[in-house]
Order: sequence, then structure tokens, then C-alpha cells
Amino acid sequence: MRAHSKRSPTMADVIDKTGARTDEAADVISGARERIDALDDRIIGLVQERMAVSAVIQEARIDSGGRRVNLSREMEILGHYRDALGKPGTSLAMTLLELCRGRI
Repeated sequence: MRAHSKRSPTMADVIDKTGARTDEAADVISGARERIDALDDRIIGLVQERMAVSAVIQEARIDSGGRRVNLSREMEILGHYRDALGKPGTSLAMTLLELCRGRI
């Protein structure tokens, strides 16, 4: 049996992967994508941390006889994200709130 050797990516491979039409653009895109992947990993970690902190808050609220969700606080959060990111920020905040509060 012949061993499969890994070949170096050709310009056609790079264009297919990045959509770039030049080596320079492909390099920029590849580097920027690596940075985005690293940022996404950090964002995911922060969301997971936010979920854990939210669980602590919900448990304390419930243990004290309160409700799990504080709607006025959620409205503050929605406004904060909307003010910072525009209309899509509201959708992002809704998703975060859903992740952090679990099913109601």
C-alpha cells in the first residue's frame, strides 16, 4: 500500500476556502478568520460564565421566595444591548437571556 502524502494547498484550494482572488487577500482572510475563531472561543467562554453567574442569581432569588426571572432586569439588559449594538443587539440579548434563564 502506498502512503498518502499530504500536499500543500494550491492557490485554487485557498481561493475555494477564502473566496479570495489573490494570495495577499487569501492571507489577510486566513489571518482574520483565525482571529475570529479565537474571539468566538472567548465569547463562548464568557457566555458559559454568564450562564453560571445567572444560575447563582436565580437560585438565590428562588431560595428567598422570589421568582426565577426578574423582568425589569431583563428589560434593562435588552435596552443596554440595543443601545450598544442597535436592533440586532436586542436579538442577541434575547438569545443570551434565553440561554441564561433556561426554560421558563
